Amino acid sequence: MASAFAQEAATNAAQSDTATVVVLGSRTQAKTALDTAVPVGLISAKDLQTAGSLELGKVLQDLDPSFNFTTTFISDGTDIIRPATLRGLGPDQLLVLVNGKRRHQQALVNVQQTVGRGSAGTDINAIPLSAIQSIEVLRDGAAAQYGSDAIAGVINIVLKKGATDTQLSASAGTTKEGDGDTYSASAHKGLALGADGGYLNLSAEWRDRDETNRAGVDTARVNPPRVTQRIGDSKAKDAYVWMNASLPVGGGELYTFGGASKRKGDSSGFFRSAGDDRNVPSIYPNGFLPNIITTVKDASLALGYRHDLTGDWSMDLSVNHGRSELGFHERNSLNVSYFYENGSSPLEADTGKLKFDQTTLNLDFKGSMQVAGSPLYIGAGFEWREDNYQIVAGDPVSYQYGRTNDPRKVIRNQNGGIAASGIQGFPGYTPGTEVDDGRHNTAYYLDVERKIDALSLGAAVRHERYSDFGNTTIGKLSLRYDPSRTVGLRASGSTGFRAPGVQQKFYSSVSTNLNAAGVLTETLTAREDSPVTRAFGIAPLQEETSKSASIGMILRPTSNFSVTADLYRTNIDDRIVFSSTISPESGACATAAACPIKAILDPLRVGQAQFFTNAIDTSTTGFDLVAQHTTRGQGSTLVLSGQLGFNRTKVKDRHSQSAVLTGAQLFDDSQVTLIEKGQPRQHHVVAADYTTGPWNATARANYFGEVEGQGFTPGFIQKWDAKWIVDLTARYSFTPKLNLSVGVNNLFDTYPTRWDPVKAAPFPQLGFTHCWETCPFGINGRSMYAKVDYAF
Repeated sequence: MASAFAQEAATNAAQSDTATVVVLGSRTQAKTALDTAVPVGLISAKDLQTAGSLELGKVLQDLDPSFNFTTTFISDGTDIIRPATLRGLGPDQLLVLVNGKRRHQQALVNVQQTVGRGSAGTDINAIPLSAIQSIEVLRDGAAAQYGSDAIAGVINIVLKKGATDTQLSASAGTTKEGDGDTYSASAHKGLALGADGGYLNLSAEWRDRDETNRAGVDTARVNPPRVTQRIGDSKAKDAYVWMNASLPVGGGELYTFGGASKRKGDSSGFFRSAGDDRNVPSIYPNGFLPNIITTVKDASLALGYRHDLTGDWSMDLSVNHGRSELGFHERNSLNVSYFYENGSSPLEADTGKLKFDQTTLNLDFKGSMQVAGSPLYIGAGFEWREDNYQIVAGDPVSYQYGRTNDPRKVIRNQNGGIAASGIQGFPGYTPGTEVDDGRHNTAYYLDVERKIDALSLGAAVRHERYSDFGNTTIGKLSLRYDPSRTVGLRASGSTGFRAPGVQQKFYSSVSTNLNAAGVLTETLTAREDSPVTRAFGIAPLQEETSKSASIGMILRPTSNFSVTADLYRTNIDDRIVFSSTISPESGACATAAACPIKAILDPLRVGQAQFFTNAIDTSTTGFDLVAQHTTRGQGSTLVLSGQLGFNRTKVKDRHSQSAVLTGAQLFDDSQVTLIEKGQPRQHHVVAADYTTGPWNATARANYFGEVEGQGFTPGFIQKWDAKWIVDLTARYSFTPKLNLSVGVNNLFDTYPTRWDPVKAAPFPQLGFTHCWETCPFGINGRSMYAKVDYAF
């Protein structure tokens, strides 16, 4: 038995050494993570296995301090598709690749008051952990190499490949409070195709998570006081099927990969009390909590062919299609105007769908040529991409005011006021907000690298042309200097861009609410070039532009100890944001000039408006320090690691294209706080991993710096203090193919700071206990789990 474990340890060590080779950040030669000209982090298969979470987003946050995956609740679709960010920037400023190919974005636009507000990033949790071999994280601006969205960096998810045993896994867990019960099961198999190295890898995964609820007692809306809200992780059921295959054909390699997932979420909105204007007491005598059911369907498929050409040149032709769909369904609700029109209302309704699809065609070449006696490595290629976006209206009851949807008709609620329209909770998308539109773009790139003795130089240039807003040319320079085997220096500088997402260009929604005078008016999220945006003088969206620079040092004083330190800055101009709510002036207006906003909105029958616009310039400065030390003993290995991440984002300028609205009106102080302080300015990860014989133990501590928000408490900035979160995992191998793991996440049952009971009122009185718009590590407290892995 001892020899079997020794053999397994040797195999794992060899695999670990192989896994340090990364391809991200260079289109020429593969390098180790310590030899790159820009910082690239590597998350290995063992790292993924010892992480305590079952969600890819949470795993990345626990293992890489540059990555943030905030917890959300009472945020509609954002409760199931949570925002993923890198280096404190936005979700849509991070590019995600799978096997080196661009991953499509999500259909959801984050329009709630959460981190990533106004963005449509990548649904990172649509990829199952059971299909992943390793993850590369490029922490540097890379738009000149990979195209739009790579301002903050790039994450490349490498899928499992090759012929393997059948791998089965099952886990169960719960929280200290006895809720949030989570069960999961997965299976993976790698089949050999032919005798020349072909393979077919198949992965299937299932997960069922019950809700957690940390709501406090509601003392403001019910008597006697009781819990009325659901505040915590929503219920979720997830299913995945993924594949990765390769087959030698015609002297080259035919490959394909992709998968499909379906995830169903169950969350809630705000409680409506019995006497609330939005309630009907004969249906809900004790009030009601609207129940939002979200269904996420995601699918992707890539097909390509690689072939060696003359010399060391090769080509890669591929096409990659992906789609994301988010459907909304409201339950435990009603349309108040329907009921008081004729005495009945449906209690549930479909409220619409958001759909996004993307098709990408790539033709890439790479090789080298001799220049002045040394090789010049070259990568060049072409890309064509098409993005489409669609909004599908909900059932009529989900948005109508009465069955005729005529705002001139007077329908009274239980208190004598005008009855609310639409389904309560998440009102439906209307036929007027339906859209089915898209755009396409082409790109050409050239990437070169050359090594001259101890100096390595790199340069990249990329030209992109879009069908809707024009073209852009960007570039990047990188340098690596190794004066000795133990010391390395690196630096890079680049320009970048991010094209406005089609979600931002075409998204719109409308809800009908009472204004301050008790008159039904429309609250409109207006798409670009609409009557509202034209009236305000807001131009169609243009690309964001960026300038990035970094400088770093690599130290390898011994073969088992390494340190990297990198300082960086990213400046972004004309950043696309979701505006603050634009409301008409209050009080009497003697002339139109005295109330310019009201003069614009009233003729359009719009009560208040929001829209996307290029409105701010930001600067992000940061420092990353990574150290690792490995001690190998007789049959044992101890790996100590520390990753310290510091970053600070500042809004340098708020500007407006409108003659009516100032920059501060377009993007108010609460939104500035969310951008600057909604994500931790410090995130550190320290870990110890010890293996001896059949035993493995991992201790990991995450430090989340202070965050702030005032989106729900204008004028009062609520601070949530910095906290340490400690996780422990122990693993025992009964045989090299049968393992049992047990773990505790958040060992010391740490929670975020509580809301200020006075200055944050009325939220503590409504049952809000700890945080809302920004919750870096959630509010579940301690959780425990057990996991079994078996291979045959």
